[in-house]
Amino acid sequence: MEPKSPKLSRTVITDLVLPGETNPIGNMFGGELLARMDRAASIAARRHSRRIVVTASVNHVAFNKMIPSGSVVTVEAQVSRSFKSSMEVFMDVWIEDRENGMKTKANEGIYTFVAVDEMGNPVPVPAVVPETSLEKERFEAALRRRQLSLVLAGKLAPAEATELKALFIS
Repeated sequence: MEPKSPKLSRTVITDLVLPGETNPIGNMFGGELLARMDRAASIAARRHSRRIVVTASVNHVAFNKMIPSGSVVTVEAQVSRSFKSSMEVFMDVWIEDRENGMKTKANEGIYTFVAVDEMGNPVPVPAVVPETSLEKERFEAALRRRQLSLVLAGKLAPAEATELKALFIS
């Protein structure tokens, strides 16, 4: 299986925030944003694996800025690293200023997807070969995030989390 560049999975979804998607103070519901992020991430994971994909976990979401009704929101998703059958997808969420068109990063998230066959069994996925400095940074950090997740789930002994130990022991 040929390794792939993260850019081949890049997915960009842009949409408008409508009043029915907002809370009583006029800002986008967090759940609405999570759903948009899940859709963008699943397309990115499918592009990378060319298989059916399922959401395995929402590893991290940062709601750094409120997104008001009427905003143009763009979710940019890209596979940052793959493992045996799983893929980490990193997303950046941008809001566009109505007046000048400038984009501001509002949020970010990291989801994990697993590629499956028609029976729902995990299948292997291509490796990721990062090219840009940002892709390389996210690729390297993905292994630490994965090890932390496995330790917290009780699927990896802390002593075996080599990348985590490297952060604390020189």
